Amino acid sequence: MFFGLKTTAVYVAFTFAFAVIIGVFLDKLGMEKEVKNVTIKGEKHEEITYDKLQGSFMEKNKIVIKSALTDAVGLFIQVFPYLLIGAGIGAFIHGFVPENLIARLAGKSSFYSVPVAAIIGIPMYIRTETMIPIAQVLVSKGMSYGTVMALIIGGAGASIPELVLLNSIFKKKMKYVFVISIFAVAIITGYAFNIVI
Repeated sequence: MFFGLKTTAVYVAFTFAFAVIIGVFLDKLGMEKEVKNVTIKGEKHEEITYDKLQGSFMEKNKIVIKSALTDAVGLFIQVFPYLLIGAGIGAFIHGFVPENLIARLAGKSSFYSVPVAAIIGIPMYIRTETMIPIAQVLVSKGMSYGTVMALIIGGAGASIPELVLLNSIFKKKMKYVFVISIFAVAIITGYAFNIVI
């Protein structure tokens, strides 16, 4: 929602549609054989649902609220350092990178900026939480929404650490297809953003 309702709606629509289309396409190609047999070991935890809680209505809700607050604080603590890093990088870009340079190299009129951003984003490890403040500054400096979206989708979708983790569940062919899919989604979504937004 940092970029407004229209931008958020277009982003959600495109990424959801592509996720479904690519999933169906990979299924039709029989890519399930490209997924390794993985066994997950760990402790068994009984799923706790509201109806399994003991006590009165107020006691049950007290447990639920306490659990929700604990999860929310835990998530905030995890995300906050990345937001600070992103804000710091964004502040540096805002203060030291000339506006006309970004507008010239990555504005709407620059046709090649979207695929270049997707290529840069894919090997770059950048969390979405870190990218949001950076993206806001880049847009304010003149970078097109499409270029920013290509960078975000590439970086969040297929970073090197993520590919290392996926190596444990995907065979080589599936990893290539995965990276190509993310690259294609980043480029198509980026160009669509430059047309629509």
